[in-house]
Amino acid sequence: MDRNPSPPLPSRDQDEEEGAGGDCIGSTVYSKHWLFGVLSGLIQIVSPENTKSSSDDEEQQMELDEEMENEICRVWDMSMDEDVALFLQEFNAPDIFMGVLAKSKCPRLREICVGILGNMACFQEICVSISSDKNLGLLLTCLSQTEVASVWVERIREYPAIYDSICFIMSSSTNVDLLVKVGEVVDKLFDLDEKLMLEWIRNGAVQPLDPPQEDSEEQPVFKIVPCVLEASKQVRSENPEGLDVYMHILQLLTTVDDGIQAIVQCPDTGKDTWNLLFDLVCHEFCQSDDPPIILQEQKTVLASVYSVLSAIYASQTEQEYLKIEEDLPLIDSLIRVLQNMEHCQKKPENSADSNMEETKKSDLTQDDFHLKILKDISCEFLSNIFQVLTKETVAQGLKEGQLSKQKCSCAFQNLLPFYSPVIEDFLKILHEVDKTLADDLEENFPSLKAQT
Repeated sequence: MDRNPSPPLPSRDQDEEEGAGGDCIGSTVYSKHWLFGVLSGLIQIVSPENTKSSSDDEEQQMELDEEMENEICRVWDMSMDEDVALFLQEFNAPDIFMGVLAKSKCPRLREICVGILGNMACFQEICVSISSDKNLGLLLTCLSQTEVASVWVERIREYPAIYDSICFIMSSSTNVDLLVKVGEVVDKLFDLDEKLMLEWIRNGAVQPLDPPQEDSEEQPVFKIVPCVLEASKQVRSENPEGLDVYMHILQLLTTVDDGIQAIVQCPDTGKDTWNLLFDLVCHEFCQSDDPPIILQEQKTVLASVYSVLSAIYASQTEQEYLKIEEDLPLIDSLIRVLQNMEHCQKKPENSADSNMEETKKSDLTQDDFHLKILKDISCEFLSNIFQVLTKETVAQGLKEGQLSKQKCSCAFQNLLPFYSPVIEDFLKILHEVDKTLADDLEENFPSLKAQT
Protein backbone atom coordinates (compact mmCIF):
# COMPACT_ATOMS: atom_id res chain seq x y z
CA MET A 1 0.00 0.00 0.00
CA ASP A 2 1.22 3.49 -0.83
CA ARG A 3 2.13 5.85 1.96
CA ASN A 4 -0.76 8.13 2.80
CA PRO A 5 -0.67 11.95 2.84
CA SER A 6 -0.84 13.64 6.21
CA PRO A 7 -4.25 14.70 7.60
CA PRO A 8 -5.39 18.23 6.73
CA LEU A 9 -4.43 21.18 8.89
CA PRO A 10 -7.34 23.35 10.06
CA SER A 11 -7.97 26.55 8.10
CA ARG A 12 -8.31 29.99 9.72
CA ASP A 13 -12.09 29.75 9.44
CA GLN A 14 -11.98 26.32 11.04
CA ASP A 15 -9.80 27.73 13.84
CA GLU A 16 -12.47 30.31 14.59
CA GLU A 17 -15.20 27.66 14.64
CA GLU A 18 -13.12 25.43 16.86
CA GLY A 19 -12.71 28.33 19.22
CA ALA A 20 -16.46 28.46 19.37
CA GLY A 21 -16.47 24.66 19.92
CA GLY A 22 -18.24 23.87 16.66
CA ASP A 23 -16.14 22.05 14.07
CA CYS A 24 -13.56 19.93 15.93
CA ILE A 25 -13.84 16.16 16.00
CA GLY A 26 -13.54 15.28 19.67
CA SER A 27 -10.30 16.58 21.13
CA THR A 28 -8.60 16.69 17.72
CA VAL A 29 -8.10 19.63 15.37
CA TYR A 30 -9.68 17.76 12.48
CA SER A 31 -12.68 19.40 10.79
CA LYS A 32 -16.12 17.80 10.82
CA HIS A 33 -17.21 19.82 7.79
CA TRP A 34 -14.20 18.75 5.77
CA LEU A 35 -14.78 15.11 6.67
CA PHE A 36 -18.47 15.35 5.75
CA GLY A 37 -17.38 16.72 2.38
CA VAL A 38 -15.13 13.75 1.72
CA LEU A 39 -17.81 11.26 2.76
CA SER A 40 -20.31 13.05 0.50
CA GLY A 41 -17.86 12.65 -2.36
CA LEU A 42 -17.66 8.91 -1.68
CA ILE A 43 -21.44 8.64 -1.69
CA GLN A 44 -21.50 10.33 -5.08
CA ILE A 45 -18.96 7.85 -6.45
CA VAL A 46 -21.14 4.83 -5.60
CA SER A 47 -24.53 6.45 -6.28
CA PRO A 48 -26.72 4.54 -8.81
CA GLU A 49 -26.38 7.16 -11.56
CA ASN A 50 -22.59 6.89 -11.38
CA THR A 51 -22.39 3.09 -11.20
CA LYS A 52 -24.63 2.58 -14.26
CA SER A 53 -22.11 3.06 -17.01
CA SER A 54 -21.28 1.80 -20.48
CA SER A 55 -18.18 -0.12 -21.41
CA ASP A 56 -16.61 3.10 -22.70
CA ASP A 57 -16.13 4.66 -19.29
CA GLU A 58 -15.43 1.47 -17.32
CA GLU A 59 -11.73 2.19 -17.69
CA GLN A 60 -12.27 5.61 -16.17
CA GLN A 61 -13.98 4.02 -13.16
CA MET A 62 -10.83 1.99 -12.56
CA GLU A 63 -8.91 5.20 -11.90
CA LEU A 64 -9.23 7.48 -8.88
CA ASP A 65 -9.20 11.25 -9.21
CA GLU A 66 -5.97 12.57 -7.70
CA GLU A 67 -7.70 15.11 -5.48
CA MET A 68 -10.19 12.54 -4.19
CA GLU A 69 -7.36 10.05 -3.58
CA ASN A 70 -5.45 12.61 -1.50
CA GLU A 71 -8.53 13.48 0.56
CA ILE A 72 -9.62 9.91 1.25
CA CYS A 73 -6.01 9.01 2.12
CA ARG A 74 -6.09 11.77 4.73
CA VAL A 75 -9.19 10.13 6.20
CA TRP A 76 -7.22 6.87 6.24
CA ASP A 77 -4.52 8.52 8.37
CA MET A 78 -7.07 10.28 10.57
CA SER A 79 -8.95 7.03 11.27
CA MET A 80 -6.06 5.88 13.47
CA ASP A 81 -7.29 8.46 16.01
CA GLU A 82 -10.00 7.02 18.28
CA ASP A 83 -12.06 10.24 18.28
CA VAL A 84 -12.13 10.26 14.49
CA ALA A 85 -12.92 6.53 14.31
CA LEU A 86 -15.83 6.95 16.74
CA PHE A 87 -17.07 9.95 14.79
CA LEU A 88 -17.01 7.92 11.57
CA GLN A 89 -18.90 5.12 13.31
CA GLU A 90 -21.48 7.53 14.73
CA PHE A 91 -22.31 8.84 11.28
CA ASN A 92 -22.50 5.39 9.67
CA ALA A 93 -19.36 5.85 7.61
CA PRO A 94 -18.76 2.04 7.60
CA ASP A 95 -21.93 1.68 5.51
CA ILE A 96 -20.45 4.12 2.98
CA PHE A 97 -17.19 2.16 2.87
CA MET A 98 -19.11 -1.08 2.42
CA GLY A 99 -20.96 0.51 -0.49
CA VAL A 100 -17.62 1.36 -2.07
CA LEU A 101 -16.37 -2.22 -1.63
CA ALA A 102 -19.56 -3.58 -3.16
CA LYS A 103 -19.86 -1.20 -6.11
CA SER A 104 -16.55 0.47 -6.96
CA LYS A 105 -14.37 -0.95 -9.72
CA CYS A 106 -11.37 1.09 -8.60
CA PRO A 107 -8.76 -1.08 -6.82
CA ARG A 108 -7.06 1.90 -5.16
CA LEU A 109 -10.32 3.24 -3.72
CA ARG A 110 -11.25 -0.21 -2.42
CA GLU A 111 -7.77 -0.53 -0.86
CA ILE A 112 -8.14 2.79 0.97
CA CYS A 113 -11.63 2.00 2.31
CA VAL A 114 -10.41 -1.40 3.51
CA GLY A 115 -7.53 0.35 5.28
CA ILE A 116 -9.88 2.77 7.03
CA LEU A 117 -12.08 -0.08 8.24
CA GLY A 118 -8.98 -1.90 9.45
CA ASN A 119 -7.92 1.15 11.48
CA MET A 120 -11.39 1.47 12.97
CA ALA A 121 -11.31 -2.19 14.01
CA CYS A 122 -8.44 -1.39 16.37
CA PHE A 123 -10.90 0.18 18.82
CA GLN A 124 -12.97 -2.18 20.93
CA GLU A 125 -16.26 -0.29 20.87
CA ILE A 126 -16.23 -0.07 17.08
CA CYS A 127 -15.10 -3.67 16.55
CA VAL A 128 -17.85 -5.00 18.81
CA SER A 129 -20.42 -2.72 17.19
CA ILE A 130 -19.56 -3.80 13.65
CA SER A 131 -19.73 -7.40 14.84
CA SER A 132 -23.29 -6.92 16.12
CA ASP A 133 -26.34 -8.23 14.31
CA LYS A 134 -27.20 -5.05 12.37
CA ASN A 135 -23.71 -4.80 10.88
CA LEU A 136 -23.00 -8.45 10.12
CA GLY A 137 -23.15 -7.81 6.39
CA LEU A 138 -20.37 -5.26 6.79
CA LEU A 139 -18.32 -7.59 8.97
CA LEU A 140 -18.62 -10.35 6.39
CA THR A 141 -17.51 -7.92 3.69
CA CYS A 142 -14.46 -6.96 5.76
CA LEU A 143 -13.57 -10.60 6.37
CA SER A 144 -13.74 -11.21 2.64
CA GLN A 145 -11.09 -8.56 1.96
CA THR A 146 -7.68 -10.25 2.11
CA GLU A 147 -5.98 -6.97 3.00
CA VAL A 148 -7.64 -6.64 6.40
CA ALA A 149 -9.16 -10.07 7.12
CA SER A 150 -6.37 -10.92 9.57
CA VAL A 151 -6.89 -7.60 11.38
CA TRP A 152 -10.56 -8.34 11.93
CA VAL A 153 -9.92 -11.91 13.05
CA GLU A 154 -7.36 -10.65 15.59
CA ARG A 155 -9.74 -7.98 16.91
CA ILE A 156 -12.59 -10.52 17.24
CA ARG A 157 -10.27 -12.87 19.11
CA GLU A 158 -9.42 -10.10 21.57
CA TYR A 159 -13.03 -9.39 22.55
CA PRO A 160 -14.89 -12.38 24.09
CA ALA A 161 -18.13 -10.38 24.05
CA ILE A 162 -18.34 -11.03 20.30
CA TYR A 163 -18.36 -14.80 20.86
CA ASP A 164 -21.11 -14.48 23.47
CA SER A 165 -23.13 -12.18 21.22
CA ILE A 166 -22.91 -14.50 18.23
CA CYS A 167 -23.72 -17.60 20.29
CA PHE A 168 -26.67 -15.83 21.90
CA ILE A 169 -28.11 -14.99 18.48
CA MET A 170 -27.63 -18.54 17.17
CA SER A 171 -29.20 -20.12 20.23
CA SER A 172 -32.17 -17.80 20.71
CA SER A 173 -33.07 -15.86 17.57
CA THR A 174 -36.00 -16.84 15.34
CA ASN A 175 -35.05 -14.28 12.67
CA VAL A 176 -33.93 -16.50 9.80
CA ASP A 177 -32.25 -13.70 7.82
CA LEU A 178 -30.23 -12.71 10.87
CA LEU A 179 -29.27 -16.32 11.57
CA VAL A 180 -28.05 -16.77 8.00
CA LYS A 181 -25.85 -13.66 8.28
CA VAL A 182 -24.44 -14.85 11.61
CA GLY A 183 -23.75 -18.27 10.11
CA GLU A 184 -21.92 -16.73 7.16
CA VAL A 185 -19.72 -14.73 9.54
CA VAL A 186 -18.90 -17.76 11.72
CA ASP A 187 -18.24 -19.90 8.65
CA LYS A 188 -15.87 -17.28 7.25
CA LEU A 189 -14.09 -16.83 10.59
CA PHE A 190 -13.51 -20.56 11.05
CA ASP A 191 -12.38 -20.93 7.45
CA LEU A 192 -9.89 -18.08 7.86
CA ASP A 193 -8.42 -18.94 11.25
CA GLU A 194 -8.22 -22.38 12.87
CA LYS A 195 -6.79 -20.86 16.04
CA LEU A 196 -9.90 -18.74 16.54
CA MET A 197 -12.10 -21.78 15.88
CA LEU A 198 -10.22 -23.78 18.52
CA GLU A 199 -10.63 -20.95 21.03
CA TRP A 200 -14.36 -20.81 20.40
CA ILE A 201 -14.64 -24.59 20.72
CA ARG A 202 -12.88 -24.45 24.09
CA ASN A 203 -14.81 -21.42 25.39
CA GLY A 204 -17.77 -23.49 26.49
CA ALA A 205 -15.56 -25.91 28.38
CA VAL A 206 -13.95 -23.15 30.49
CA GLN A 207 -15.55 -22.74 33.88
CA PRO A 208 -15.40 -19.40 35.74
CA LEU A 209 -12.69 -19.31 38.40
CA ASP A 210 -14.89 -17.59 40.97
CA PRO A 211 -18.45 -18.71 41.78
CA PRO A 212 -21.11 -16.05 41.10
CA GLN A 213 -22.10 -13.85 44.02
CA GLU A 214 -25.51 -14.45 45.54
CA ASP A 215 -26.87 -11.08 44.38
CA SER A 216 -25.35 -11.26 40.89
CA GLU A 217 -27.01 -12.60 37.78
CA GLU A 218 -25.35 -15.78 36.53
CA GLN A 219 -24.14 -15.39 32.95
CA PRO A 220 -24.90 -18.26 30.55
CA VAL A 221 -21.98 -20.36 29.30
CA PHE A 222 -22.37 -20.81 25.57
CA LYS A 223 -21.07 -23.90 23.78
CA ILE A 224 -20.55 -23.54 20.07
CA VAL A 225 -22.01 -26.88 18.88
CA PRO A 226 -25.46 -26.62 20.58
CA CYS A 227 -25.72 -23.03 19.34
CA VAL A 228 -24.95 -24.08 15.77
CA LEU A 229 -27.48 -26.93 16.00
CA GLU A 230 -30.23 -24.63 17.29
CA ALA A 231 -29.63 -22.17 14.46
CA SER A 232 -29.62 -25.05 11.95
CA LYS A 233 -33.05 -26.16 13.12
CA GLN A 234 -34.39 -22.63 12.76
CA VAL A 235 -33.18 -22.10 9.18
CA ARG A 236 -33.78 -25.68 8.00
CA SER A 237 -37.22 -25.29 6.45
CA GLU A 238 -37.03 -21.66 5.36
CA ASN A 239 -33.54 -21.15 3.95
CA PRO A 240 -31.68 -24.04 2.26
CA GLU A 241 -28.63 -21.86 1.65
CA GLY A 242 -28.52 -21.00 5.35
CA LEU A 243 -28.67 -24.67 6.28
CA ASP A 244 -25.79 -25.31 3.88
CA VAL A 245 -23.74 -22.67 5.74
CA TYR A 246 -24.39 -24.18 9.18
CA MET A 247 -23.63 -27.70 7.98
CA HIS A 248 -20.31 -26.41 6.66
CA ILE A 249 -19.59 -24.89 10.08
CA LEU A 250 -20.10 -28.32 11.64
CA GLN A 251 -17.84 -29.84 9.00
CA LEU A 252 -15.11 -27.30 9.79
CA LEU A 253 -15.43 -28.18 13.48
CA THR A 254 -14.75 -31.86 12.69
CA THR A 255 -11.45 -30.97 10.97
CA VAL A 256 -9.84 -30.69 14.43
CA ASP A 257 -9.94 -33.28 17.20
CA ASP A 258 -11.26 -30.76 19.73
CA GLY A 259 -14.20 -30.11 17.44
CA ILE A 260 -15.07 -33.78 17.13
CA GLN A 261 -14.83 -34.17 20.90
CA ALA A 262 -17.06 -31.11 21.38
CA ILE A 263 -19.72 -33.01 19.43
CA VAL A 264 -19.37 -36.52 20.85
CA GLN A 265 -18.13 -36.05 24.43
CA CYS A 266 -21.47 -34.76 25.67
CA PRO A 267 -24.03 -37.53 24.96
CA ASP A 268 -26.89 -35.07 24.48
CA THR A 269 -24.94 -32.95 22.00
CA GLY A 270 -23.76 -36.01 20.09
CA LYS A 271 -27.27 -37.43 19.97
CA ASP A 272 -28.81 -34.12 18.83
CA THR A 273 -26.20 -33.74 16.10
CA TRP A 274 -26.57 -37.30 14.87
CA ASN A 275 -30.39 -37.24 14.89
CA LEU A 276 -30.61 -33.96 12.99
CA LEU A 277 -28.13 -34.99 10.30
CA PHE A 278 -29.51 -38.53 10.02
CA ASP A 279 -32.98 -37.09 9.47
CA LEU A 280 -31.68 -34.74 6.78
CA VAL A 281 -30.03 -37.44 4.66
CA CYS A 282 -32.60 -40.17 5.21
CA HIS A 283 -35.83 -38.17 5.01
CA GLU A 284 -35.11 -34.88 3.25
CA PHE A 285 -32.14 -34.78 0.88
CA CYS A 286 -31.91 -36.79 -2.34
CA GLN A 287 -34.95 -39.00 -1.75
CA SER A 288 -36.06 -41.89 -3.98
CA ASP A 289 -38.84 -39.82 -5.58
CA ASP A 290 -36.54 -36.86 -6.34
CA PRO A 291 -35.13 -36.45 -9.87
CA PRO A 292 -31.42 -37.39 -10.00
CA ILE A 293 -30.50 -33.83 -11.00
CA ILE A 294 -31.51 -32.66 -7.50
CA LEU A 295 -28.02 -33.73 -6.48
CA GLN A 296 -26.60 -30.66 -8.23
CA GLU A 297 -28.53 -28.42 -5.82
CA GLN A 298 -27.68 -30.45 -2.73
CA LYS A 299 -24.12 -31.58 -3.39
CA THR A 300 -22.35 -29.15 -1.05
CA VAL A 301 -24.70 -29.56 1.90
CA LEU A 302 -24.69 -33.35 1.48
CA ALA A 303 -20.90 -33.37 1.49
CA SER A 304 -20.88 -31.48 4.78
CA VAL A 305 -23.56 -33.64 6.39
CA TYR A 306 -21.97 -36.95 5.35
CA SER A 307 -18.57 -35.68 6.50
CA VAL A 308 -19.86 -34.91 10.00
CA LEU A 309 -21.84 -38.15 10.24
CA SER A 310 -18.78 -40.10 9.14
CA ALA A 311 -16.60 -38.38 11.77
CA ILE A 312 -19.10 -39.19 14.51
CA TYR A 313 -19.49 -42.76 13.25
CA ALA A 314 -15.75 -43.37 13.19
CA SER A 315 -14.99 -41.80 16.56
CA GLN A 316 -17.78 -43.03 18.82
CA THR A 317 -19.24 -46.25 17.47
CA GLU A 318 -20.08 -47.41 20.99
CA GLN A 319 -22.51 -44.55 21.61
CA GLU A 320 -26.05 -45.82 22.12
CA TYR A 321 -27.50 -43.26 19.68
CA LEU A 322 -25.53 -44.96 16.87
CA LYS A 323 -28.03 -47.75 16.33
CA ILE A 324 -27.25 -50.76 14.14
CA GLU A 325 -30.67 -50.55 12.51
CA GLU A 326 -29.76 -47.11 11.18
CA ASP A 327 -26.90 -48.52 9.11
CA LEU A 328 -29.22 -49.73 6.34
CA PRO A 329 -31.03 -46.38 5.80
CA LEU A 330 -27.63 -44.69 5.66
CA ILE A 331 -26.38 -47.24 3.11
CA ASP A 332 -29.53 -46.64 1.07
CA SER A 333 -28.98 -42.88 1.17
CA LEU A 334 -25.29 -43.09 0.25
CA ILE A 335 -25.82 -45.50 -2.65
CA ARG A 336 -28.68 -43.36 -4.00
CA VAL A 337 -26.37 -40.35 -3.99
CA LEU A 338 -23.70 -42.33 -5.86
CA GLN A 339 -26.29 -43.52 -8.40
CA ASN A 340 -27.54 -39.98 -8.96
CA MET A 341 -23.96 -38.81 -9.29
CA GLU A 342 -23.44 -41.11 -12.28
CA HIS A 343 -26.45 -39.46 -13.92
CA CYS A 344 -25.21 -35.93 -13.18
CA GLN A 345 -21.75 -36.63 -14.57
CA LYS A 346 -23.03 -37.84 -17.95
CA LYS A 347 -22.17 -35.25 -20.59
CA PRO A 348 -24.72 -34.42 -23.31
CA GLU A 349 -23.94 -36.20 -26.59
CA ASN A 350 -25.00 -33.32 -28.81
CA SER A 351 -25.06 -29.58 -28.24
CA ALA A 352 -27.19 -27.18 -30.28
CA ASP A 353 -25.14 -24.22 -29.21
CA SER A 354 -21.39 -24.72 -28.93
CA ASN A 355 -20.90 -21.17 -27.68
CA MET A 356 -23.24 -21.80 -24.76
CA GLU A 357 -21.31 -24.94 -23.91
CA GLU A 358 -18.06 -22.95 -23.93
CA THR A 359 -19.46 -20.32 -21.53
CA LYS A 360 -20.64 -23.04 -19.16
CA LYS A 361 -17.31 -24.87 -19.20
CA SER A 362 -16.02 -23.26 -16.01
CA ASP A 363 -19.33 -23.91 -14.21
CA LEU A 364 -19.24 -27.55 -15.22
CA THR A 365 -15.69 -27.84 -13.95
CA GLN A 366 -16.73 -26.34 -10.61
CA ASP A 367 -19.72 -28.70 -10.41
CA ASP A 368 -17.47 -31.67 -11.17
CA PHE A 369 -15.09 -30.56 -8.43
CA HIS A 370 -17.87 -30.46 -5.81
CA LEU A 371 -19.28 -33.78 -7.02
CA LYS A 372 -15.84 -35.36 -6.64
CA ILE A 373 -15.62 -34.10 -3.06
CA LEU A 374 -19.08 -35.53 -2.35
CA LYS A 375 -18.09 -38.85 -3.93
CA ASP A 376 -14.90 -39.15 -1.87
CA ILE A 377 -16.74 -38.39 1.38
CA SER A 378 -19.63 -40.72 0.51
CA CYS A 379 -17.29 -43.60 -0.34
CA GLU A 380 -15.32 -43.23 2.87
CA PHE A 381 -18.49 -43.16 4.96
CA LEU A 382 -19.98 -46.13 3.07
CA SER A 383 -16.82 -48.16 3.58
CA ASN A 384 -16.91 -47.43 7.32
CA ILE A 385 -20.46 -48.79 7.52
CA PHE A 386 -19.66 -51.84 5.39
CA GLN A 387 -16.87 -52.75 7.80
CA VAL A 388 -19.26 -53.26 10.71
CA LEU A 389 -22.10 -55.02 8.89
CA THR A 390 -23.13 -58.31 10.51
CA LYS A 391 -24.67 -61.37 8.90
CA GLU A 392 -28.05 -60.40 10.36
CA THR A 393 -27.88 -56.85 9.02
CA VAL A 394 -26.89 -58.04 5.54
CA ALA A 395 -29.81 -60.48 5.52
CA GLN A 396 -32.17 -57.68 6.54
CA GLY A 397 -30.73 -55.41 3.85
CA LEU A 398 -31.33 -58.07 1.18
CA LYS A 399 -34.89 -58.53 2.37
CA GLU A 400 -35.70 -54.80 2.48
CA GLY A 401 -33.86 -53.87 -0.71
CA GLN A 402 -31.04 -51.69 0.58
CA LEU A 403 -28.52 -54.33 -0.54
CA SER A 404 -30.07 -55.43 -3.82
CA LYS A 405 -27.86 -56.59 -6.68
CA GLN A 406 -28.15 -53.22 -8.41
CA LYS A 407 -27.21 -51.28 -5.27
CA CYS A 408 -24.37 -53.60 -4.35
CA SER A 409 -23.00 -53.22 -7.89
CA CYS A 410 -23.11 -49.44 -7.55
CA ALA A 411 -21.33 -49.64 -4.19
CA PHE A 412 -18.65 -51.99 -5.58
CA GLN A 413 -18.10 -49.84 -8.66
CA ASN A 414 -17.44 -46.77 -6.53
CA LEU A 415 -15.51 -48.41 -3.67
CA LEU A 416 -13.15 -50.44 -5.85
CA PRO A 417 -10.21 -50.59 -6.02
CA PHE A 418 -9.42 -48.23 -3.15
CA TYR A 419 -11.55 -50.07 -0.59
CA SER A 420 -10.93 -53.61 -1.87
CA PRO A 421 -10.34 -55.16 1.59
CA VAL A 422 -13.70 -53.83 2.79
CA ILE A 423 -15.53 -55.28 -0.22
CA GLU A 424 -13.77 -58.64 0.16
CA ASP A 425 -14.87 -58.91 3.80
CA PHE A 426 -18.43 -57.95 2.84
CA LEU A 427 -18.45 -60.65 0.15
CA LYS A 428 -17.49 -63.29 2.71
CA ILE A 429 -20.57 -62.41 4.75
CA LEU A 430 -22.73 -62.23 1.61
CA HIS A 431 -21.63 -65.76 0.62
CA GLU A 432 -23.14 -67.04 3.86
CA VAL A 433 -26.40 -65.17 3.34
CA ASP A 434 -26.97 -65.30 -0.44
CA LYS A 435 -24.34 -67.33 -2.32
CA THR A 436 -25.99 -66.75 -5.70
CA LEU A 437 -25.83 -62.97 -5.37
CA ALA A 438 -22.24 -63.14 -4.12
CA ASP A 439 -21.22 -65.28 -7.12
CA ASP A 440 -22.98 -62.91 -9.53
CA LEU A 441 -21.15 -59.91 -8.06
CA GLU A 442 -17.81 -61.70 -8.28
CA GLU A 443 -18.59 -62.51 -11.91
CA ASN A 444 -19.24 -58.83 -12.62
CA PHE A 445 -16.10 -57.71 -10.78
CA PRO A 446 -13.34 -60.19 -11.84
CA SER A 447 -10.68 -58.54 -9.70
CA LEU A 448 -12.57 -59.69 -6.61
CA LYS A 449 -13.02 -63.24 -7.90
CA ALA A 450 -9.30 -63.54 -8.45
CA GLN A 451 -8.62 -62.65 -4.83
CA THR A 452 -11.22 -64.91 -3.17
